[in-house]
Amino acid sequence: MMSEDAGRMLVMYDDPSDQRSLSLDETSSTEESPDETRLSLETTADSVPYIGQRFATHDAAYEFYSEYAKRCGFSIRRHRTEGKDGVGKGLTRRYFVCHRAGNTPVKTLNDSKPQRNRKSSRCGCQAYLRISKVTDLGPAEWRVTGFVNHHNHELLEPNQVRFLPAYRTISDADKNRILMFAKTGISVQQMMRLMELEKCVEPGYLPFTEKDVRNLLQSFRKSDQEDESIDLLRMCRNNKDKDPNFKFEYTLDSNNRLDNIAWSYASSVQSYEIYGDAVVFDTTHRLTAFDTPLGIWVGVNNYGMPCFFGCVLLREENSRSFSWALKAFLGFMNGKAPQTILTDQNMCLKEAIAIEMASTKHALCIWMIVAKFPSWFNAVLGERYNEWKAEFYRLYNLESIEDFELGWSDMVDFFGLHANRHITNLSALRTLWALPYLRSHFFAGMTTTGHSKAINSFIQRFLSAQTRLAQFVEQVAVAVDFKDQAAEQQTMQQNLQNICLKTGAPMESHAASVLTPFAFSKLQEQLVLAAHYASFQMDDGFLVRHHTKLEGGRKVYWVPREGIISCSCHQFEFSGILCRHALRVLSTGNCFQIPDRYLPLRWRRISTSPAKLLQSTSSDHTERIQVLQSMVSTLVTESAKSKERLDIATEQVSILLSRIREQPVASQGARDISPIHRNL
Repeated sequence: MMSEDAGRMLVMYDDPSDQRSLSLDETSSTEESPDETRLSLETTADSVPYIGQRFATHDAAYEFYSEYAKRCGFSIRRHRTEGKDGVGKGLTRRYFVCHRAGNTPVKTLNDSKPQRNRKSSRCGCQAYLRISKVTDLGPAEWRVTGFVNHHNHELLEPNQVRFLPAYRTISDADKNRILMFAKTGISVQQMMRLMELEKCVEPGYLPFTEKDVRNLLQSFRKSDQEDESIDLLRMCRNNKDKDPNFKFEYTLDSNNRLDNIAWSYASSVQSYEIYGDAVVFDTTHRLTAFDTPLGIWVGVNNYGMPCFFGCVLLREENSRSFSWALKAFLGFMNGKAPQTILTDQNMCLKEAIAIEMASTKHALCIWMIVAKFPSWFNAVLGERYNEWKAEFYRLYNLESIEDFELGWSDMVDFFGLHANRHITNLSALRTLWALPYLRSHFFAGMTTTGHSKAINSFIQRFLSAQTRLAQFVEQVAVAVDFKDQAAEQQTMQQNLQNICLKTGAPMESHAASVLTPFAFSKLQEQLVLAAHYASFQMDDGFLVRHHTKLEGGRKVYWVPREGIISCSCHQFEFSGILCRHALRVLSTGNCFQIPDRYLPLRWRRISTSPAKLLQSTSSDHTERIQVLQSMVSTLVTESAKSKERLDIATEQVSILLSRIREQPVASQGARDISPIHRNL
């Protein structure tokens, strides 16, 4: 509170011809006496306001006082305006006060509305500047008639005052620069660093903060949302006109505004026909440019690389929206549901999958769960966190459901986690994430850490940019096309590599001639390990265990005449690659080739005889694509063996490619991909 001396200073700095109450909460007005005051000299940059100082306009007075306040360590705001009663001269007096003047009004509580419990900076500060309009001596001007410079709070240092809202301004030039940066995809933090370098200021000394930039971008998005939606639909329709096999579907809300939209590219639909048996539906991201939930369908091709299937933007994350998204996706893929689908721990999505994909096995992505462990358990377990995490992974990788159940119970007891809500939730959902419950279902290896990193890296490629919404469709297409090209290059490189046979077994050389290098490397690991196992024939099959073990083992069932073999570890069902136990039994039984059914089509580099290409019809479109891929792969391998071969191949392929481009896109032999049910 102010001292008595400060109170006396209030009177000393007031124009005696303009006495009035100093209470800033008072709304009454007193009439000013137009007594003469001394004329002001030209003000300098470091001048202090004084009684009688004159300004051409009240805005000029405000700017002067604002600059003075900034140098002193506070900011100001316009407080009260007054006019002479009954005279009709309009505005005659203005008050500019310290930003901490006045007191916070008491809010009336409303149970139906959430209250924002923010602490106010107002503390009843009495510092102010009063100006009055004078017209008696010629042209109208504004004169300082009251000035109080005593504050009941500490003033800020120069390096702190710039953080006050009044001084955190973004110029039009800086706004344009920020929006340009946003379109290039860089983060807000990177924008700040670039602008500091451009303006040659020290880090943190821009006239605005990261929060101000984020608010600017948010306001920009809100103001352009409807235009963005229109542009997005226009972009999708244009893509549909250019490529009839581009697919998209959308819904509108009650105000005829875009609600949800999903799309897929022709190349994605073709990839799904071959590799759509196992799918990741990632809904953990938001599209920054539109501040809306984003869902992405991704799979893995025969070379172990991520392949894109589709995208969806949703207004809300609820069961109804997810059901619509799944229906749209199935429509794109001609009604073919995946065998398995991996998602985040989203209960609304879980309900939608149970309805729309009833025959699909739903599981939770373990890497999305593990990513939350530090925030869930670090503080709870402290130094025991790493020990608990190691035990969790041990239980996760078990093969027996019974062993998992017993181990989980012991783990909860040992670490005292009975009351932990995250452990309770994980336990309730264990059939959706623990491998002992999932091993009999095919997931194409996408539960491994390596695949999760590859998929996340692929998704981040088109999530990093904060582009306009309409550009996002093209941006994803570029990322997908880039990934397709990268996959082709890697395929060529892998095919040119000499595969190293490690066991010398006929099964190994047979598998090397059929599987892609990626899939063969996985099978080769099992073949090498199979040599360390012993097999014992039992009445109902074979018992296979490591040669150093005297107990345990896996049960393998083999029917040679029918070419059927299965193992209790379920590795083939889970990954499409035969396990070491089954391979050991095949080797013991003098089997020199792996049965055809255990070299799955999705892992092969050669799926069928090239001669079938001439006999195929539109019903075996998938196989024809794989045949062509195999022929191209063989062409590259053979051509690369000499310069002469490469020259001939290059010349002939160029001629063939020119002829193909002359043909219409929708040729008679191509698969007729049905259009989406909305006529666009």
